[in-house]
Amino acid sequence: MTVPAPHLRVTDMVAGYTAGRPVLRGVSLSAASGRITVVLGPNGAGKSTLLRVVAGFLAPTSGTVHLDDADISGLPPQAHLAHGVGLLPQGRSIFPELSVSENIELGGWTLRADRKRLREAVDRMFVRYPELRALRDRPAGNLSGGQQRIVEIARLMVSNPRVLLIDEPSAGLSPAVATRVYEELVGLTAEGRTLLLVDQDVRAAVRIAHHVYVLSSGKNDADGDPSAFESDLGKLVRGWLGV
Repeated sequence: MTVPAPHLRVTDMVAGYTAGRPVLRGVSLSAASGRITVVLGPNGAGKSTLLRVVAGFLAPTSGTVHLDDADISGLPPQAHLAHGVGLLPQGRSIFPELSVSENIELGGWTLRADRKRLREAVDRMFVRYPELRALRDRPAGNLSGGQQRIVEIARLMVSNPRVLLIDEPSAGLSPAVATRVYEELVGLTAEGRTLLLVDQDVRAAVRIAHHVYVLSSGKNDADGDPSAFESDLGKLVRGWLGV
């Protein structure tokens, strides 16, 4: 029986990179199991910072991150991994000189003590993403941008995380490849995972969202059902651009 993914809650989160200059200034949100929760906002709103806090790469000044009843606030990244939290960062994160198989294996940090389990987990990724099978020994830097993104998703999934933090998944991809990536995110959520998505492609993100949060200047600005935003997306983006 599959264990349901935990409910993610961020409460009154304050965090930043310089003392006395917080990027997040009291952000709160809730992301439910089996649902895609989308965070939108202009550049500098704190979206990527929020994911870094939830993933454990940035310790909060105050506020909490809960997975169900477990408080993981301020724990190191490896502890977040052990709790089943996985981050797909913004931009390319491929190691170009390593093979596709080696890149995927790097995602199995929590399995590193058991080489057999790690090999089996990597092999499952080639079943899940069969287009990578023939490329497994090829240097990842020789792949197309779309193929590299699939490798990054496979690396994220090799440890079978239950909470997925996704930052700008379609950046730099062609429309066709971006569509494939969004379809994969929907499929991962349908497996019962909790997914928190930060995106600048507001139309694509809202299209697959179950709930939307909008941040502005490090604070909650609005949230609600995607239908509440669909008709005013253009106005929303123009407001961010000041036009």
